[in-house]
Amino acid sequence: MKSFIMPGTDILAPNIVLGLMRIAGKTDEEIRELVRTARDAGVDFVDHADIYGGELHACERRFADAMALSPSQRDEITIQTKAGIVTDGPYYDFSYEHIVESVEGSLAALRTDRIDILLLHRPDALVEPEEVARAFDVLESSGKVRAFGVSNHTPHQIDLLRRFVRQPLVANQLQLSITHAPIVAQGIAANMLAEQQAATLDGGGIVDYCRLHDITVQAWSPFQAGFFTGAFLGSPDYPELNAVIDRLASQYDVPAIAIATAWITRHPAQMQVVLGTTSPERVAGAAQGSELRLTRAEWYELFRAGGHLVP
Repeated sequence: MKSFIMPGTDILAPNIVLGLMRIAGKTDEEIRELVRTARDAGVDFVDHADIYGGELHACERRFADAMALSPSQRDEITIQTKAGIVTDGPYYDFSYEHIVESVEGSLAALRTDRIDILLLHRPDALVEPEEVARAFDVLESSGKVRAFGVSNHTPHQIDLLRRFVRQPLVANQLQLSITHAPIVAQGIAANMLAEQQAATLDGGGIVDYCRLHDITVQAWSPFQAGFFTGAFLGSPDYPELNAVIDRLASQYDVPAIAIATAWITRHPAQMQVVLGTTSPERVAGAAQGSELRLTRAEWYELFRAGGHLVP
């Protein structure tokens, strides 16, 4: 498993993350098997959010109930969670009160004394960055959160936060897969008239921005065709792409899911792939893409087959 020290932290992180948004209905043994399979593959980094599971902190609570981690076992795992979405609205809330309350709820649900990384979930249009800064200061000084980041944020939204927040923003969790790659495609087709792929929003260039500012990109929905529209792997809607994936899987002697993973880990931005599956077999298969280095020709062949323009 390829790992690296996340910039802005002292955390040794794998480039594969176990996402746990779908474990609310799983048994204790199913959760333990999922985590055990991930750990055996070298994945010791888990991703939560306060809203995952149908009710507040449900998946965090199920994880803690199933794992019953001892203090030493807790120290072996990096726990990341997210805050900022209010499902009752739905709406977004980056107020001081909401951030602190959410973290307190996550700490209780997870049965831990600290969150390793806290991400602000989808952007709050009414954000008052001074309040975010105050929340981060309180959470850091109390030892309740070790590091901070964002999710689904644009360059200017991050800049606004960075103007007030003292702590480095160490991660930005963004949707990315072979078939859903506007954050990569945008730069390749820049300045091409009438190409939607070339559209630049909010300054564009979020991947380059994150590289310039030592922010780790975490790719969520790495196997989704679009915005929760189903997986592209094995889908009859993507025959050309799956033909390329299957050929490369045979060539490298890995499952197809490893090729889809490797397309992301091959990027020099040193991204992390956030797995959303609850299948131990798929976790083990995806982990095989951690160190698989595709050639440039293979990477671009997959990119083109995924429906992106390569001039």
